[in-house]
Amino acid sequence: METERDAILAALRPVVDGIAATFGPVCEVVLHDYRKPENSVVAIAGSVTGRRVGGAMSEIGMRMVARGDEAADELNYVTRTDTGTLVKSSTMLLRDSTGRVFGAVCVNVDVTAASEVHALLGALAGIGAAPEEPPVTTFGDDIDSVVDVMLDAHRHQSWALLDRAGRLDLFRSLDERGVFAVRRAIEQVAGRLGISRASAYSYLSQSRKQAQQTNAGGHS
Repeated sequence: METERDAILAALRPVVDGIAATFGPVCEVVLHDYRKPENSVVAIAGSVTGRRVGGAMSEIGMRMVARGDEAADELNYVTRTDTGTLVKSSTMLLRDSTGRVFGAVCVNVDVTAASEVHALLGALAGIGAAPEEPPVTTFGDDIDSVVDVMLDAHRHQSWALLDRAGRLDLFRSLDERGVFAVRRAIEQVAGRLGISRASAYSYLSQSRKQAQQTNAGGHS
């Protein structure tokens, strides 16, 4: 099975270059191998998010990994990088012959200039409604920086002030976003929250058990 997956990735490498060449310098195409989330980028053409081969997956990729084989393609979504670049993207999953998800092809198009022109034409035409601000997505070669940003997004309240339910909700949310698919993530989360690794493992286990019970109850 691993040989089949490796062959699919190898076959897609020239496709990555071809798509990027077709759409020009505003386009970036990334080939991900989800079997190694810390270094999932196995091929890349173009430079919209600034990543390189050997780089890490983004928050979106981590969410896909968390969903496993239940994940679905995400097409034509718009996000903004932390440097302000407006990006229109599509993430298309790779499955082996048994239907297991093991990677993805991601197409990222820099639409910053197009958005500015659209806003200018709207202003000239008297269309004053501002578009909804897209969410910021973290792209980086270092998986630790991606996990850190995801942790920061959840630190609305001090850990010490959270009750047990709030703490379990925090771990469940991080788990659903794929944080714990990354090696060393449990240590990273524990350090950021100021708790022991054993406590972090305990909260993660309890949150997963609670989620299973909730899902079982919903399907009874």
